[in-house]
Amino acid sequence: MAISKEQVQHVAHLARLSLTEKEVEQFTTQLNDILHFAEKLNELDTDNVEPTTHVLPLANVLREDEVRPSIPRDKALANAPEKRDGMFRVPAVFEE
Repeated sequence: MAISKEQVQHVAHLARLSLTEKEVEQFTTQLNDILHFAEKLNELDTDNVEPTTHVLPLANVLREDEVRPSIPRDKALANAPEKRDGMFRVPAVFEE
């Protein structure tokens, strides 16, 4: 399978891209190189290769679920616009 210059121009038209003749030639060559490489990959014998979802091994990045000290309440409320009885005061969101 090969990509023609007309196909590149058609795709460029659909994508509303304005390409010069030199760019059409360049992209045609590049796309054909990609297709040629994909065809080469299809020639590989991968019968004994385990399927993978990632190239690199994944490691758990979560920390242990353990109790840790928190910031003091006064410090948490230091920049609150409004506070009362040691809590944030916010406008009511439910009607009675």
